[in-house]
Amino acid sequence: MLTILLLVAAVALPCAAVVAVLRRRYVVVEVHGTSMRPSLHAGDRVLVRRVPPRRVRVGEVVVVEAPGLRVRHPGLPREMPGPDRRWHIKRVAAVGGDPVPARVADTPALRDAACVPAGHLVVLGDNPDQSLDSRQRGFVPDDRVLGVVLRRLPPERRR
Repeated sequence: MLTILLLVAAVALPCAAVVAVLRRRYVVVEVHGTSMRPSLHAGDRVLVRRVPPRRVRVGEVVVVEAPGLRVRHPGLPREMPGPDRRWHIKRVAAVGGDPVPARVADTPALRDAACVPAGHLVVLGDNPDQSLDSRQRGFVPDDRVLGVVLRRLPPERRR
């Protein structure tokens, strides 16, 4: 009996460690709204790989923390994510150092900028009429990126 318990522990512990590592690196996000149509639809689930901001590239679809949801904690030098985090899924149109894309350069939030400041992104929804993005909000700090969308997942089976 002790041998069986040791065998189960020898298999279960490494499996738990692998799951913990994968959960830190990957996350599943459900799409809400219509800002990314036709690429993504409400109810779609996507697999997101957490990446450092410097690895985000133009053209990638990213999950970013919604603007205005950070709170300043006393004693901390910067804002921290609030308890009710919300995420937006958008496509990266430009990264720090790139020129502001011509198609959005005349929008009120980006009008006076020639290039994207370091540490920021221009993000846009694929459905411009239904998207709250850099056209209205301006540059997005790249530290608000959760990760890059790798792929759409099959629908969840309902029991």
